[in-house]
Amino acid sequence: MRTMPPMVIPLPEPPLQDDVVALRPWTMDDAPAVAAACQDPEIPRWTMVPTPYTERDAREFLNSVTQRNLENHLALAMTRTDDGLLIGSITFWIVKPGVGEFGYWVAPEARGRGYTPRALRVFSQWAFDQLKLPRLQLGTLPGNTSSERVAEKVGFSREGVLRAYLDQRGERRDVLMWSLLPGELG
Repeated sequence: MRTMPPMVIPLPEPPLQDDVVALRPWTMDDAPAVAAACQDPEIPRWTMVPTPYTERDAREFLNSVTQRNLENHLALAMTRTDDGLLIGSITFWIVKPGVGEFGYWVAPEARGRGYTPRALRVFSQWAFDQLKLPRLQLGTLPGNTSSERVAEKVGFSREGVLRAYLDQRGERRDVLMWSLLPGELG
């Protein structure tokens, strides 16, 4: 198995945004909003966040992602462009040479408004243009139709099921793998 050389993914400059969503670095001031959003049972249902989720969990998360020496990993806060309101999280990892992977969650009051496809689209474009990656991917748990719709809107193609791929709080879970190649961005 090839080991991956460590890489500190640069912060996008200028910051990623369109006329509706903006992606910015996390700050410790985001802890109350992160803790509040992660109270929604849908977030731990479809992600790896702890449950129950406390403000201490939020501070630990923010402490880890605000360190700019993270190798092969960049986590950004998803906000509304007009007022800066925190609406979710989007994280990007280099999982192997040439392959970037996304994960995201959205606060309940921000769902169904098209924020996540916009955020994923601008982040994906940046990964293709700036990092010159030939493949982007994301995984969804079976039944997470909202995340599947996000992937499809951005142009990701479903590739198949990775059986018992993920350990989610002690339970082995299948993962649906989605990929996006240069030129496929929707």
